[in-house]
Amino acid sequence: MSNGLPVIGEWIGSAGVVSFEPAALPAAIAAFREPAYVVRAGIAGSVGVARGGVFRPQTSTNGNTPATDVYPCLGILPSLYPEWLGDRSFLEVHGLRFPYVTGAMARGIASEEIVVAMARAGMMGFFGAGGLSPARVEQALGLLRDTLGDRLPWGVNLIHSPQEPELENLIVSLLIRFNVRRVEASAFMALTPAVVHYAFHGISRDASGRIQRCNHVFAKISRPEVAQHFMSPPPQAILDALVRVGELTGDEAALARLLPIAEDITVESDSGGHTDNRPLGSLFPTIAQLRDELVVRHGYMRPIRVGAAGGLGTPESVASAFALGAAYVLTGSVNQCCREAGVSDDAKAMLAQAELADMTMAPSADMFELGVKVQVLKRGTMFASRAATLYSLYTRFPSLEAIPADELARIEQHLFRQPVGGVWEDARKFFEVRGPHEIERAEHDPKHKMALVFRSYLGRSSRWPIDGATDRRLDYQIWCGPAMGAFNAWVKGSFLEKPENRTVVQVALNLLEGAAYGTRAAQLRSYGVPIPAAAFSFRPRPLQ
Repeated sequence: MSNGLPVIGEWIGSAGVVSFEPAALPAAIAAFREPAYVVRAGIAGSVGVARGGVFRPQTSTNGNTPATDVYPCLGILPSLYPEWLGDRSFLEVHGLRFPYVTGAMARGIASEEIVVAMARAGMMGFFGAGGLSPARVEQALGLLRDTLGDRLPWGVNLIHSPQEPELENLIVSLLIRFNVRRVEASAFMALTPAVVHYAFHGISRDASGRIQRCNHVFAKISRPEVAQHFMSPPPQAILDALVRVGELTGDEAALARLLPIAEDITVESDSGGHTDNRPLGSLFPTIAQLRDELVVRHGYMRPIRVGAAGGLGTPESVASAFALGAAYVLTGSVNQCCREAGVSDDAKAMLAQAELADMTMAPSADMFELGVKVQVLKRGTMFASRAATLYSLYTRFPSLEAIPADELARIEQHLFRQPVGGVWEDARKFFEVRGPHEIERAEHDPKHKMALVFRSYLGRSSRWPIDGATDRRLDYQIWCGPAMGAFNAWVKGSFLEKPENRTVVQVALNLLEGAAYGTRAAQLRSYGVPIPAAAFSFRPRPLQ
């Protein structure tokens, strides 16, 4: 016995390499694509790692002094590849090489270029359709359909729009018309007919009787009650309504009762944008347990895969997500400073300087009245404090006219840079196209008018960093989580330190390579190999 492990045979290493010294162990860890043999130097000697050579399941030395290049073997670790870190069914269903996804950063920050680059690298990206006009979304869908078609996997964001349900329906109609097969459903607090319509459009049985779904929903969630909605069959009332208006057939609705709305659930922990700031280590096991209960309750014959997102900016965090059981990982903040991201070089430079504590919460534009917040970059911008000022005024006063003159003058000078009357006229023009009912409501509800005026600042503040409006840098709203600061610390001194060297594929490959490296180090340590703490660190390098 050695460290509680029995000898299972012997390793013969005339053509191999054995490492016992701490300085030699990082090289052994880095060779994770080869089988590793945990060996012992004699009866009670050091435990080390061997590569190559030959394993023999019986020992010839009876535990005594071994022959040259023959060592007692305590365990064998098979080859490990980054491709194998997640759930193999995830790769098979979606036609991927790697269990890695880039999330749909809104307003096209998750650009067409990101989606194409990811697809061509054997990964998957979601286009950030949230906050864009239907015309802009249609333009992106046409480009992606022409470039990638169905040959390579790709997807688009469907963001919950509680203030604009008709917009949600319109986006779904575009997704169906362009045969978009994968959607990231985000910021949902409850099910809507639109997401159910998309999920079960075109569902059928094949010749063998197996249910085939055309469309796949990736539900990004951070609350068990929302996860339960997506991991359950849709409510009969929604199905009946969709059948009545002709958006689902009776056969489609009947099959929908046999499947969950989403078979891919992305557990979103502390992230940029809309977030509940929950830690992955607490949230993921809770959702995974709920998944197991619902699979039994509903008698599903196919798996529901649970992926992980939020706070993933280093190989260690990615490895920990896979260790929790994640079928795939989804990154967000770290892609925003990559070359392909649809945001200005000025904003990327700010992101590249962010440290771990340089994030804060601020009121969101799309759910302002509900008090929902988003996580944003704090360093180099005053957006968060200014947005908080507007929300404070909204909660304290019934109308714009009720705001004290000195407070109103301050926000006109520093935030709007024009009188609120001008801001309202600009908002009117916007909603004449986007939602005329908002104008009608505001004319009868002064508090709602105030909300629309304040939301106009919040909305434009997310455009300024995309456009690179440097005169508005103090008002930049840059969605960002602590993963960005962790990523910057990790890549410091490497080729990825400079924003111009950051591509989504290089970031992804390095995170996955480092996660496999860290996984191998943890495996070896569990066998008693004295892995030094520094050996767990993987440094970025150009990868193909």
